[in-house]
Amino acid sequence: MCLFQFDESDSEPEEQGPAGPLYVPARPGGAHVVVRLFRTPLGARTAVGFTRPERLAATLGTAQPWIRLSAAALRAVAGPLGASLLTVDPALTAPPVTAAGAGSPLPRVSGTTARTA
Repeated sequence: MCLFQFDESDSEPEEQGPAGPLYVPARPGGAHVVVRLFRTPLGARTAVGFTRPERLAATLGTAQPWIRLSAAALRAVAGPLGASLLTVDPALTAPPVTAAGAGSPLPRVSGTTARTA
């Protein structure tokens, strides 16, 4: 059951895009600018855009370069790179997972240990 009432002329109301260009994280790539792609918590590749530069800075830091692109242009750029999703204004990010250095011990887990038969 849908909680909202929509007219038949409304197409896909849940998938409305943001109004106006997005602030898209980018990095310099020589003579070009490269759009940064990210991964969702489940590992799918996604393009990311922010509706305001303050939101981008709050999530990725003030040193993160950005460009302005419309949602359609961002999808067109990211699609051939395997990112079919577009995430707008993500609020939470995590640093990349790094492997433990050679010779460093594994972290100890407190609690009971399980035995296998």
